[in-house]
Amino acid sequence: MSAPLPNKAMVLAAGKGTRMRPLTDNRPKALVEVDGKPLIDHALDHVAGAGINEAVVNVHYLAQQLIAHLDARSGAPVTTISDESGELLETGGGLVKALPLLGDGPFFVVNGDAIWTNGGENALHRLAKSFDPDRMDALLLLIPREEAVEHPGNGDFFLHLDDHQDTGTLSWRGNAATAPYVYTGLHVTQPALFADSPSGAFRLTDLWKRASEAGRLHGLVHQGRWHDVGTPAGRDAAEAMLQKQRKA
Repeated sequence: MSAPLPNKAMVLAAGKGTRMRPLTDNRPKALVEVDGKPLIDHALDHVAGAGINEAVVNVHYLAQQLIAHLDARSGAPVTTISDESGELLETGGGLVKALPLLGDGPFFVVNGDAIWTNGGENALHRLAKSFDPDRMDALLLLIPREEAVEHPGNGDFFLHLDDHQDTGTLSWRGNAATAPYVYTGLHVTQPALFADSPSGAFRLTDLWKRASEAGRLHGLVHQGRWHDVGTPAGRDAAEAMLQKQRKA
């Protein structure tokens, strides 16, 4: 049985943005503008557009700049800071630190360095509608590797679709030369994923591997456009896509 729409989202914005230099020499990556709007606002506007009223944002590099920007932002969602300025906790540790702010139910996780468009139905709504907490610890939004604009690498996952369903279990590329799907940076998860998690800094993928082995890591293919915005070239490509879409 699918879960109702989660009412909170975690936006990951603590990274140093080293691949985005020189644009991040004097500002956090979340404040790099794409089409006249900072990346963090693109992410938060998607959250608000899905009807989610609360977001937790983690901060580390040049944290005060990002905190000041969020304090000055008006409208939904209401944002709460998870402060990692003393120690960068990576994706897994950052989420564990923020869990008390995210509540007991499922929640969305949104990477702050991607630009996407909804292809028809809202992507976050699709994730929520397809998420079954009885069978899944996390449901990841995927994009076919050939459609992952400016994304380095040879793919992340193999998707094993359930019968007559849009979702399926995920297995890692491992030693294979390529895998057909890339993780978009959007997913829905629940606190059960973090049971017995490590302390301190660690990657979320450590928990995903455990969930995959248990058959509880699932995927859903995105229906819209998606751009990796980890580099200046990625920023430029995403901006061109948004400008073209606006003129269409």
